[in-house]
Amino acid sequence: MVDHFRDASHPGFLSKPSLRGEQILLRPVTVEDVPSLMPMFLDTETSRLTGSHDDGAPDTGRMLTWYGSRQEQDDRLDLAVVELATGNVVGEAVLHEWDPGNESCNFRICLVPGTRGSGLGTEATRLIVGYGFEELGLYRISLEVYAFNPRARRVYEKVGFVAEGVLRDALLWEGERVDATVMSILAPEWFEHGGRPGNTDHVPV
Repeated sequence: MVDHFRDASHPGFLSKPSLRGEQILLRPVTVEDVPSLMPMFLDTETSRLTGSHDDGAPDTGRMLTWYGSRQEQDDRLDLAVVELATGNVVGEAVLHEWDPGNESCNFRICLVPGTRGSGLGTEATRLIVGYGFEELGLYRISLEVYAFNPRARRVYEKVGFVAEGVLRDALLWEGERVDATVMSILAPEWFEHGGRPGNTDHVPV
């Protein structure tokens, strides 16, 4: 029997994998990806859905430094989302805020404008979450989603994230206070359904 709940004291975040799906490839993000990712940071709707209060244009120099250092991080995993049909970088998927003592981390994903509703986000989420459980030995992966982003919440639910509670008025956006729902998925749940709740045929790898 495979021991899925291995010791996570050294989970190998420094190893940056490439994960291939049917529509996308997740691979280590690089400084060369910044021009492709820039539309995410310039899009007002993306800023709203992610609750990003940054004003003005992004500091390109800081972004180049940030993305140029992702390969060296041993406590987080930043992967570029590449659409296989076009070869274009269309977003990023990240495991971060690693808590080794509790074998847990946070997850976030963001795609460039024009890609929402394509299924790419769902597949990217399954790929990186599966890697977190099956290869890094994590037990819990969590996230927060704002009340005005039901599309993202549906994606997370399709992969098996479960709502745990509500952070009331967590975000102040243009004068409106918005709740955030805390969601998580646990290793036993993942190994039961493989990111497809209701699928009883899943066999853990």
